[in-house]
Amino acid sequence: MNKSELVDAIAAKASITKKDADAVLSAAVDAIIEAVSSGDKVTLVGFGTFEARKRQEREGRNPSTGKPIKIPATTVPAFSAGKLFKEKVAPAKDDKGTKAKAKAKK
Repeated sequence: MNKSELVDAIAAKASITKKDADAVLSAAVDAIIEAVSSGDKVTLVGFGTFEARKRQEREGRNPSTGKPIKIPATTVPAFSAGKLFKEKVAPAKDDKGTKAKAKAKK
């Protein structure tokens, strides 16, 4: 799903125009980017958390020469999915399925 498809879905679910949905989505994304870039954590309960994470300096290897190189410390944006989002993407297996597999192994 790309941005225009997401705008269409928002407009349909919220019964608003596509123009309004695009404005809302753009404003939400801009607000999240501004907050995370200033060091704040943005938590949307059930969906997930956006935050900035610091990566330490580390040693890597130049793939063509194999010589070690230093990779400098940096700050990167990160997203952690919330419990509800994780459950929707990968539903928990029921007990019947695991019992059937255990019986089949015997």
